[in-house]
Amino acid sequence: MQEHVSTFNALILPGSFLAALAFWFLLCSLIGAMSGWRSLSRRFTAQSEPSGETLQAGPWFYSVYWRFWGHYSSVVRMISATDALYLSVIFLFRPGHAPLCIPWNEITFGRTRFMWQKFIVLTLGREEQIPLRITERMARKLGLMERVAPVE
Repeated sequence: MQEHVSTFNALILPGSFLAALAFWFLLCSLIGAMSGWRSLSRRFTAQSEPSGETLQAGPWFYSVYWRFWGHYSSVVRMISATDALYLSVIFLFRPGHAPLCIPWNEITFGRTRFMWQKFIVLTLGREEQIPLRITERMARKLGLMERVAPVE
């Protein structure tokens, strides 16, 4: 009887770790599906590194808002390259979030306000139409302000 209890106790820690890992993987994948990231990854999974002149913002100290105002704070890295906009998340949140490469012709730009803050809206994918809201500060850092129509 003592041997069974000892074997059972030895399996609790690894089993708990695997269950927590599976839960984290499931949670990140669910967030990726709700935000629209998974929809975009079907067509826009990054196959290469950014090329040409690049500007980068994030992940630290920047917030990005996805569909349904899903909030990704200090998680998303954005790189504005000559050919496309590249998006990735830090390693810990990678499940369900494959790195993306979205060509500029698949992105439309606009502006919006939420509460007291102004946002630049990037609508990603002509078919998917996934809204991505970033602050004007982040848009300036990425060199996107000249792509956005001025507010009239």
